[in-house]
Amino acid sequence: MHNDMTGAYMGKRPLIFLDGGMGRELQRRGAPFRQPEWSALALTEAPEQVEAVHAAYIAAGSQVITSNSYAVVPFHIGEQRFAVEGRALAEQAGRLARNAADRATSPVRVAGSLPPLFGSYRPDLFQPERVTELLTPLIDGLAPHVDLWLAETQSAIAEARAIRAHLPDDGKPFWLSFTLRDEDTDDIPRLRSGEPVAEAARAAAELGVEVLLFNCSQPEVIGGAIDVARETFASLGAEIAIGAYANAFPPQPEEATANDGLDPLREDLDPPGYLRWVADWRARGASHLGGCCGIGPEHISVLLQRLS
Repeated sequence: MHNDMTGAYMGKRPLIFLDGGMGRELQRRGAPFRQPEWSALALTEAPEQVEAVHAAYIAAGSQVITSNSYAVVPFHIGEQRFAVEGRALAEQAGRLARNAADRATSPVRVAGSLPPLFGSYRPDLFQPERVTELLTPLIDGLAPHVDLWLAETQSAIAEARAIRAHLPDDGKPFWLSFTLRDEDTDDIPRLRSGEPVAEAARAAAELGVEVLLFNCSQPEVIGGAIDVARETFASLGAEIAIGAYANAFPPQPEEATANDGLDPLREDLDPPGYLRWVADWRARGASHLGGCCGIGPEHISVLLQRLS
């Protein structure tokens, strides 16, 4: 699964366990869940379920949990509701995660999820002139409750740059996670925009990220991206950690929009099956490891048992 890596890189950074997906876990538990609101629906209709999912990940071993703010964008909740309730929903997402983290018996950090503002997997929908309008309520609502900022499932470098430019000067670490093309025609790992991962890694270094991650992609394409990121950071002399959290549904066609329906989950990505991929990413030098859509607390528990 992986080519030979230096043990030195692997040994340098301690392993940090992230959480898994929120939306699928809410649905599995019977929480209110439908399109297009996705995981945002439970923020108002079943907040106790959101907190319970966070708690389940912490119990499984997650050291970093992510706020349930991914779907708090007009793409999911509509323009009007976002304008009226966006900040309050983001604040609720941050508070629920903080509550769960504060009740943990060992230290747990809360990552403030800053999602693609105009739709997952759709770099073509990016509107730079609206970034301030959509991002400000999310940041303002989350800020009192989070320990770090996570711009996740980013399909293009331009949106990652725009998000970084809007973050407050609050001293909180900035983590950046890109989503990758699931089925490439060449051997160069690429973002869903088509931009090479090497270019994205150079941009991440310029933006001062603490961790560069790859998420919401097939596990098959992540290893190559980790290799490129590691090599790019080495060439720059940049001390940036690398992480990954894959999804568990089949490859998505280029015209797909994440969360436009509930895709079936891959049977081969049960906890032992997923562990094999994550162990490979660890061997390649990744230190921040978890799961995305369809990866649940039982997966994180197995990672903790086998990798720590």
